[in-house]
Amino acid sequence: MSEHIKVPDVEPIVLYAANGTQTIFSYPFPIFASEDLKVYLDGAEQVSGFIIEGAGNTNGGDVTFDNAPENGVIVTLERELTIERVTDFLEGGDFSAQSINNELDYLIAAIQQVSRENDVMLKYSDHEMPGNVELPDSVQRANKALGFDGSGNPIAVSLEGSMAQPDFTASGTGFVTRTSTDKFSDVVSIKDFGAVGDGLNDDTLAIQQALAAHDSVQIPNGSYLTTSTIELLSGKSIIGLGQDSIIKCQSDSFNAIEVNGKNTFIHNLRIENGDIGIKLYGKDSECTQNIVSDVQIIGTKTGIQLDGYTDSAKPCYWNNFSRILIEQPLTHGMHFTKSGAGDTPNANKCHMVRVYSKGASTTGSGFYVEYGANANTFIDCEANVNGSTADSCFRIGSNANKTMLVNLYTESTNVVPNVKLDAGSVETSILNLHAQSNGVAIYDLSGGEYDAYNAGYPEKNSLRKTVVSDLKATLMRYDTEFIDTAGKTSIDFSHSVHIVNATNGAIEIELPDASTAIGVVVTVKKVDNTGNIVTITEDGGLGPDGKDIQLGGLNDYATMLSNGANWYITASNRLSGNTRFADTSGTYDIDMAVDTYLLSSFGGALIARLPPANATKAIGRTVTIKKTDSSSNNVTVTEQGGNGADQSSQILSSQYAAITVVSNGSQWYIISKYP
Repeated sequence: MSEHIKVPDVEPIVLYAANGTQTIFSYPFPIFASEDLKVYLDGAEQVSGFIIEGAGNTNGGDVTFDNAPENGVIVTLERELTIERVTDFLEGGDFSAQSINNELDYLIAAIQQVSRENDVMLKYSDHEMPGNVELPDSVQRANKALGFDGSGNPIAVSLEGSMAQPDFTASGTGFVTRTSTDKFSDVVSIKDFGAVGDGLNDDTLAIQQALAAHDSVQIPNGSYLTTSTIELLSGKSIIGLGQDSIIKCQSDSFNAIEVNGKNTFIHNLRIENGDIGIKLYGKDSECTQNIVSDVQIIGTKTGIQLDGYTDSAKPCYWNNFSRILIEQPLTHGMHFTKSGAGDTPNANKCHMVRVYSKGASTTGSGFYVEYGANANTFIDCEANVNGSTADSCFRIGSNANKTMLVNLYTESTNVVPNVKLDAGSVETSILNLHAQSNGVAIYDLSGGEYDAYNAGYPEKNSLRKTVVSDLKATLMRYDTEFIDTAGKTSIDFSHSVHIVNATNGAIEIELPDASTAIGVVVTVKKVDNTGNIVTITEDGGLGPDGKDIQLGGLNDYATMLSNGANWYITASNRLSGNTRFADTSGTYDIDMAVDTYLLSSFGGALIARLPPANATKAIGRTVTIKKTDSSSNNVTVTEQGGNGADQSSQILSSQYAAITVVSNGSQWYIISKYP
């Protein structure tokens, strides 16, 4: 069993004055993991540019900087733990000595941390009775100094007299006079902390110190060279004055800005170089409701990255990006990913984000949603990538679902795909795709797991299972499958019409079980003139209309519909003929409801009267009339208001005598007559 940390009585903080050459600084107290040690330069926390060694050692370890801190800079190494339980003991389970030792070590270290924080606070002496510890409220202490009354309690003291500052008065109705100090404190600039902005001097520390001291910091016009990452924690904002407010990374070995918190704001500035321009991830807290707007990012490996990171309780959700230009990215313009066991980046919104290779050898994609879920949305976005090196303009990865692309513009050359859907991606929605790349509009490897409207080529729309309450279509198209393999073929729902050629031998077309095909319509048509039969059956069921159906002749077909219980034939040239039998006398009107009329005149002579030849129900119809009885009573076939078939009445005088007639709309013609 490995030795656990023993927490000695050592204050969990150490400070050094840098000499400009020293790169290794020791910390004499134990830490449980490298994340427990915070590194500060002149009070500004550092997140890159160093490595931490010695985590898990009782006697501490070392911090090694990539570059020696400048002479006179105060280097602070401090253990900062999250106050939480790190183990849990189960009822009736094994009671591990190592587990309880680790838990107690962590508790002692946390107590040392709280004790050290108390040591640096103003407090009452143990030898007097504590008085009031509350400050006067904000209205009372505004523009005043902190003093103490006769009892030693805190009060607000006026700055009038020799301490008074010049006043500032705005013009206009409703003005309020304020001190100049109060007015100047409205906006805090990084230049207030020593930033130069000439692109030559290192302004990293000045920016970090400004953010450590204030929630909102202004980046004036200038080029501010940085040598390590600028980190934004919850509630912090950096606001530039336009594209001449530049944060310029010295190299691509570190990220320009990292957002590790919520409700941050990055606005109206320009970022040059760096590994990632802006990275959002939940390292120490959830990374949510952050806003990046009116930002230009140039020459980074990746412009913006959202990382689900390692902890699902610290997600990267609900972030907003607007009016952003990412120029000359070397890998990806915008990248959604997950580098550990955390959750996928979800429900992030991008509006008017443009990625433009502009000659750079971009190797990835303009936008790459490698991981993502629950409506990551891209509206009015654009990707114009290098046609010689890029993978795609817009790529949806195998671990992405419910991604929404609206009014997307894509452009490239050399068959770079406009939108690439990886196998495993699902429920992608594409609305209005303007595809200008030479590659396919939608390169689908997902198996059709996407919906499209006015997107793709040559078919602009692709819809999956859809319910429509009222549909008017001017043109309907059906997917068609050709089958010519002898034996059994089990059809699925990928095609509506199946053209079958049985030249190579008899074919069985097996329909899916009706219970799996509610509302599905399928047509099967035989197109060869051989004697080989095409038989339509049902998997585990009785077949269409409760029995198998055979297609034996050229162009025999059947169209079938499932209601979830059975398959029913809705149209076929193989249906049994409709027949009606009547035993009567006098006049019997042929109503054209069936194809064959079997008439018995046993009770007396019978007149079978056809409708007028120009009647709507008669035009183009063929009908057969047959005498079935053996009596001498005739069946006379006439026409209502007309002369009859072939312009005369036709008499059926013997048993089994029959006549078949057809109307062309002007008169009835005899097709056949027996005898």
